[in-house]
Amino acid sequence: MSTAILTGPPVAGSPLEADLRTLGFDVRTADDATAAAELINAVPAQERVAVVDPRFVGHLHALRLALTDPRFPAAAVPGALTAQPAARAALTRAVGRIPVGAGTAHLTDVLTDTLTESLDREETGLHRVELGSLVATVALTPAQREDAREAVAAVDDEAVRLRTAVKSRDGFFTTYCISPYSRYLARWCARRGLTPNQVTTASLLTALIAAGCAATGTRGGFIAAGFLLLFSFVLDCTDGQLARYSLQYSTMGAWLDATFDRAKEYAYYAGLALGAARGGDDVWALALGAMVLMTCRHVVDFSFNEANHDATANTSPTAALSGKLDSVGWTVWVRRMIVLPIGERWAMIAVLTALTTPRIVFYALLIGCALAACYTTAGRVLRSLTRRARRTDRAAQALADLADSGPLAELIARSARGRGRTGSFLAPVMAFLSAAVLLVWVIFENDPASWLTVGVAVCSALLAGAAVARPLKGALDWLVPPFFRAGEYVTILVLAARADVPGALPAAYGLVAAVAYHHYDTVYRIRGGTGAPPRWLVRATGGHEGRILVITVLAAALSPSGFTIALTALAVALALLVLIESIRFWVSSQAPAVHDEGEPA
Repeated sequence: MSTAILTGPPVAGSPLEADLRTLGFDVRTADDATAAAELINAVPAQERVAVVDPRFVGHLHALRLALTDPRFPAAAVPGALTAQPAARAALTRAVGRIPVGAGTAHLTDVLTDTLTESLDREETGLHRVELGSLVATVALTPAQREDAREAVAAVDDEAVRLRTAVKSRDGFFTTYCISPYSRYLARWCARRGLTPNQVTTASLLTALIAAGCAATGTRGGFIAAGFLLLFSFVLDCTDGQLARYSLQYSTMGAWLDATFDRAKEYAYYAGLALGAARGGDDVWALALGAMVLMTCRHVVDFSFNEANHDATANTSPTAALSGKLDSVGWTVWVRRMIVLPIGERWAMIAVLTALTTPRIVFYALLIGCALAACYTTAGRVLRSLTRRARRTDRAAQALADLADSGPLAELIARSARGRGRTGSFLAPVMAFLSAAVLLVWVIFENDPASWLTVGVAVCSALLAGAAVARPLKGALDWLVPPFFRAGEYVTILVLAARADVPGALPAAYGLVAAVAYHHYDTVYRIRGGTGAPPRWLVRATGGHEGRILVITVLAAALSPSGFTIALTALAVALALLVLIESIRFWVSSQAPAVHDEGEPA
């Protein structure tokens, strides 16, 4: 339930009450500030309440932005404000401070402004809506009302609503080939009562059908898969635009939108690998390599952003050069396309699927993503080395959570504490050595499925523990999680490939997919402000070093076929564990209602 309280002199013929009811509010009126206070206090604390001046003149969408956006505990435009349950206590206190008696007319004449200023002072998270070309004002005289109405008539708020439903920053393909018409699809969905979550689910189902078409291994199946993948991407853009158009933000929506993109892409890779196998071409290693590369790219993005999320003195010559380039229009699009964001990437995959073979799709994907990864990572390393930022404890904790260190690394870290200097390059060097020692061994050793490999894995774990022994506040400490991810994922890939038995690589693909989901889930929890997954879950999954030890022991102790069965069982167990906990958290948590706007490539 939502209640809107009109407080102030009534205005005959005003459409305001009808607009508020259109937005789902139960409208009540109050003659003066005292009556308004009584009505506000009478609304149950678990309900949203809005206070609106009857003299308000403005666009309906301005009211919608101020009064119905679920992301903010309190929001306001001139003449209207709202408080959700989280801000109701602050609003009650503000109402209690409303002055009465002589000399207070200037505070109660436009009561909404007085309450807005009071909420602002209480630091309740009040959101002052940026109106842009929209109009929202309190007209105190007939002349002001007439001027305001003319200003409202001069701007088409539906056109503004459609335009702002599209992300302000997106890739070239999405901006020019998808968004010009997907916004109208979003409006069509809104007018038929569809929710963003339903559109997100439709996008997932479409991508899964595309993967199924690719798995047929026929030319017709590949062509259908390409078209369906593009349509899935159209729906993927539409769900976010629908959320922004109708302000249907939700915790569940944020989780679904964030995780389904990865599920769709990686399911499609598997479909291509199955289709290729039907034609006699085994590309599972390429499919797994593409998934590993994409996940490591995203971990680089996430780690860098978290390390610098709230850093102070966060400037560098490289960042300044980037800002200058952004002022030159064509360079913005070139730089966005170089990183091969999701729109360009999916378009490339779809076209190549329809016209070529899965092997060529994966070759193009690996080459393109590798070049993009080198470009973005090199730029971030240069920024980190040239900026003099002071990183916070929150950033250090986020990087530690992203490192996904298990009990063994924790034990090693405790024993190594105090032996390194915070802010030095020790942590990334140790993390690099941890991954490099293991990978060089399993790649170049003639028989990596041996107990010697287990010993190397123990040495890798020792180096990993040393890497996280001190708070990760150094300039390049954001590289620690990506090094750990590369070490774990590539080790699984190589051991499965060297097993050289049918089913080993598909089993490894499932295992990496389950572990990658756990790592993405960690990212989205941190970005949602709810912290990392519980420690019991990290310990139960073994941490990255624990999983590597288990996998190397299984490879050494079992035959190749037994190793394949063990990988499959481990993939199923980990998938069930992380999925059940993730679903429980996102369904029941009180995470803020957000819609992901910053999804990387």
